[in-house]
Amino acid sequence: MKLSVIVPARNEQDCVEECLRSLVAQSEDGWRLGREWEILLVDDHSTDDTRKIATGIAGVAVMDAPKLEKGWTGKANAAWAGALAAKGEWLLFTDADTVHEPGSGFGSGSRAVVEAERHEVTMLSYSPRQIVRGVWQRALMPLVFSELAVTYPPTKVSDPESHLAAANGQFLLVRRDVYFANGGHEAVKGAVLEDVALARTVKRKKQGLRFRYAPEAVAARMYRTLGAMVEGWTKNLALLFGNPVAMAAWRVLDFLLLFGLPVLAWWIHSVNARPVLWIAVLLLWARTLWRFYSRVRKSNFPFADCAMTPLALPLFAALLYRSWFQHTVTKRVSWKGREYGSGR
Repeated sequence: MKLSVIVPARNEQDCVEECLRSLVAQSEDGWRLGREWEILLVDDHSTDDTRKIATGIAGVAVMDAPKLEKGWTGKANAAWAGALAAKGEWLLFTDADTVHEPGSGFGSGSRAVVEAERHEVTMLSYSPRQIVRGVWQRALMPLVFSELAVTYPPTKVSDPESHLAAANGQFLLVRRDVYFANGGHEAVKGAVLEDVALARTVKRKKQGLRFRYAPEAVAARMYRTLGAMVEGWTKNLALLFGNPVAMAAWRVLDFLLLFGLPVLAWWIHSVNARPVLWIAVLLLWARTLWRFYSRVRKSNFPFADCAMTPLALPLFAALLYRSWFQHTVTKRVSWKGREYGSGR
């Protein structure tokens, strides 16, 4: 069997059906699901209808994750169980909140596998097109992803001469023999960012890592509610960025400059000060605006979403600080009804 697609899922009733049906629809060109490739849904002790929905979709094999032992995260436990049961030469780990675009590559040509083999890498990870809803998601998510793009440039991540490593667990393809030789998810069982931890091992051993933005292949809707978004980024931000407190301070400064400089220019003009003063302030504001949006456009989000991002700067700063506080001071983070020790 060429490929096993493994979907760890916990309480994903709102999105799991769309994900699995988009995967099943990838059978094309006679590449038979269940023979040349397989889909494994690993239910991570869901308390909703995730398992029931998955069992109702033809072509999907559903299994239960084993009991969660101390020292394991739920996702690593479910992913490891799926990998042990999988039969494919390549293992694709993908989240239940993803939607795989028609023809994105699990047919006889399996584009992802072909891409990995063509570039002679043993791990290929895609950053999906992010689906956002509501004002706060549309304003905040481009901020986060622009910082990720700056911190983890795909060209550097994919460069074997660079030590920088990253991966996105929403789409992570790895060759089976390399995965198990490196210990798989068992080797990173306590890591909150298990995808990045796996990528670092591959990069350190020079086994070949490729990472890129792939909107043509996969999309993801990470969060359904504001609360879930706050909890999710609180769990991750301090682990993704080296100095989250300093980053929070810079984002507060961005907010003050973007909204404060026009007010200052107006005040200078209103008191009949010399025109050169308020013009200088407006030029400084224009430069700040250009610098800010030059950074945000690296997020790959639509223009309208990027335009809204200044509104979310205080929220982003607060989440960076909150994440730092939980990982550094309390050393506990929460996700989907479970509490984990900090990964720092």
